[in-house]
Amino acid sequence: MAQADMQQQGLPAHQIAAVAIGNALSFYDFVCYAFFATQIGRTFFPSADPTISLLASLATFGVGFFTRPLGGLIIGRMADRIGRKPAMMLSFGLMGIGIVGPALTPSYHSIGIAAPALFILFRLIQGFALGGEVGPTTAYLIEAAPPMKRGFYAAITYATQDGGVLVAGLIGTALAASLSDAALTSWGWRIAFLVGASIIPFGLYVRRNLPETLDESIEDVPTRLGPYLRIAILGLMMLLTGTVCNYAIEYMTTYAINTLHMDTTVAFGATVVIGIFNVTFDLVSGWTTDRFGRKPVMILPYVALFLLTLPAFYFISHYRTVFALYAASALLASLQCWGGGPTLTTVTESLPRRIRAGAVAVIYAISIAAFGGTTQFMISWIIAATGNPLAPAFYMMGGIAIGLIAMATIKETAPVKTGITEFR
Repeated sequence: MAQADMQQQGLPAHQIAAVAIGNALSFYDFVCYAFFATQIGRTFFPSADPTISLLASLATFGVGFFTRPLGGLIIGRMADRIGRKPAMMLSFGLMGIGIVGPALTPSYHSIGIAAPALFILFRLIQGFALGGEVGPTTAYLIEAAPPMKRGFYAAITYATQDGGVLVAGLIGTALAASLSDAALTSWGWRIAFLVGASIIPFGLYVRRNLPETLDESIEDVPTRLGPYLRIAILGLMMLLTGTVCNYAIEYMTTYAINTLHMDTTVAFGATVVIGIFNVTFDLVSGWTTDRFGRKPVMILPYVALFLLTLPAFYFISHYRTVFALYAASALLASLQCWGGGPTLTTVTESLPRRIRAGAVAVIYAISIAAFGGTTQFMISWIIAATGNPLAPAFYMMGGIAIGLIAMATIKETAPVKTGITEFR
């Protein structure tokens, strides 16, 4: 199918699902790790001090983020040179190894130091794969989209990520409700990872039959990122905001358990609430950004989030009730997803096709590596060091302030505002 025909007709639902499923798996994996950080810490990093065990687990989680830029560079460059489809096949296959491996790795008590070593190796593989997943898939969906629906197609990327959060929340809640803490530590957390791995065969099969969107008939353009360095910097600032806010909000389960000492099942339920509102407002964001432009849909929700984050965390920490936890989680998740949706779309639309997938992959991977892999660790460390339960709010507000500067500066890219529908 030619790219022009694809843009007129759009993609069938099963092909959209195949493209977006890797993003779903990446966040499913992340949330499962966040859910079971305590149990994973006990399994691979046992310590007499549970805080040390948890911090070791979160630090190892962060290690995988540092291979993301390398994955973004190599797999993203492959997508720009050879095609989006082979790059997506490679990243998804490696992702399967990265999620199955930890689930099958024996505990520290069984094989000693080899257990954390293997666990770290699989996290590095997973990070490499995830670094190369976002750029090619985002470029593919936007290139395949009808011009006036590019924002909505890109929003599917975020919606499937957050769908992964929702499914992980449901599975985590079910496991926490039905298993003892000892069973969760022994084998329960492994079940959650293996359930996620079950979608790998479907994703590989359907991706294999996707049409290619890297149109070789179009005259080539300069492949250097240099002329687009300003876009890269602004994009990094905007994605920093979404990364910090997303990972701080997704930390809510661990925060509720370890800082607020709330019931485990109630805490896991917060992630289900977050997942529902995330998916809903991802799609709302995509729909509104195609109609009103990228910039207003980014800026207004993030201004509201900046103003409401501190009151929301105060509400949770002061009352420590189910209602307070779920209501504040829903508010924060809704505003973050509404404002965050157009950021990746704007960056992707601002770049030419021959560096698009690679540049988006690297920009996204750097923001995730620098802030996604460290946000939860830093919040845990600050809370432990200061005893201040409002630490997540201040951390989020700093990230939002940086992103708002970039959002106000970057050019509008929505066809409804620019009048330009051609996109190759």
